[in-house]
Amino acid sequence: MRVKKYFLQTKKETPSDASLISHKLMIRSCMIKQTSSGIYAWLPLGLKVLKKIENIIREAQNSYGCQEILMPTIQQSEIWKKSGRYNDYGPEMLKFLDRNKKELLYGPTNEELITNIFKDYINSYKDLPKNLYQIQWKFRDEIRPRFGVMRCREFLMKDNYSFDLTIKEAKRSYDNMFKCYLNTFQNMGLRAIPVKAESGAIGGDMSHEFHIVNKSGDTEIIYDKKIDSLKNLTSDNSYQILRNIYAVTREKYNEAECIVNKNDIVVTKGIEVGHIFFFGTKYSSALNAYVLNNQGKRINVQMGSYGIGISRLVAAIIESSHDKNGIIWPKEVAPFDIGLINLNSKDKMLSKISDDLYKLLKQNHKEVLYDDTLESPGAKFANMDLIGIPFQIIVGLKSIKNNELEIKNRKTNIITKVDLNNPSQILKQLN
Repeated sequence: MRVKKYFLQTKKETPSDASLISHKLMIRSCMIKQTSSGIYAWLPLGLKVLKKIENIIREAQNSYGCQEILMPTIQQSEIWKKSGRYNDYGPEMLKFLDRNKKELLYGPTNEELITNIFKDYINSYKDLPKNLYQIQWKFRDEIRPRFGVMRCREFLMKDNYSFDLTIKEAKRSYDNMFKCYLNTFQNMGLRAIPVKAESGAIGGDMSHEFHIVNKSGDTEIIYDKKIDSLKNLTSDNSYQILRNIYAVTREKYNEAECIVNKNDIVVTKGIEVGHIFFFGTKYSSALNAYVLNNQGKRINVQMGSYGIGISRLVAAIIESSHDKNGIIWPKEVAPFDIGLINLNSKDKMLSKISDDLYKLLKQNHKEVLYDDTLESPGAKFANMDLIGIPFQIIVGLKSIKNNELEIKNRKTNIITKVDLNNPSQILKQLN
């Protein structure tokens, strides 16, 4: 994509109402635009990142045996009254009447609706287990929306729901999603720590949150420092350790029950990016979702639900990966693979070389943001650093005279010179 044609109007000024670095950088880099309190439009650059994260999550869900559906954002209030959760969200739940005076609500979550859908189609134990997921916008009317997309009112979420015949099988589904989440976050270039957590309005007796350790987090987490020594959280050995090691949110912490030596305890802040729940028959009993077992007896299905905040993840990644100049995207979720900078777009030779490079990179399936504008070199460098694309290819007169290109690694800021006439060497440096 050529910058001249792209919807990209970066800003030098920091928004006065932004306190978190992610909020500041998302506004400055033209990723989002606030349209109302806690509600944002996602602009082309921001949407590309959102879609990258969404696709990583979708691939992981599919590989772990989940099937994608799409439920409506608007739900009938009756099913929430049947489940007993109608008043649990309080004023955070947006309720309204349609033209027929029927009460509807904008769903903050989907346990009731998915249970209602399930019971109309599945009635035999032979059809279990099932695990259904969706990627959908949700709304919760936060009393004080703040921190940009980190805590807003409308947000994009992946939520999925498991259905099993027995508690043992349901806990196996829970463990399956536990592993899935560890892999999902690793595939985004993130290290997310699972901690035992309160179930809140969702309910149930088993719950884990997944946190990215960061001082900007709004949750205090407490865990055994052994976790920090685990290099790969997704290995089978690490998984077993994580399921048994001490790690909790502040709300779950009980000093009397903590078996870890005080010197081995880590107390820090975390950004919650995922939450999984096991709640048994809480919803299937209330909404009459059952199957017939092998003896023809009605059995209410055992359920779990699993959420990942997709839009929140964008901010969480920025909080974890930035410097004084801007964002540093992990290559897995970067909006573009390469930023191509022509330092003087008025120069015909530089423009010809840049155009040829642009074609070469696209032919090799690289996503490229090509700055072909008439801005000054300083402005172009500042924009590319702000946007945070993993690699920058710099085409300037000094290096061209030596038949060289400069390739900058955004994460390390190391600049490597490569042979202009050696396409394979150029591509090798970009991996």
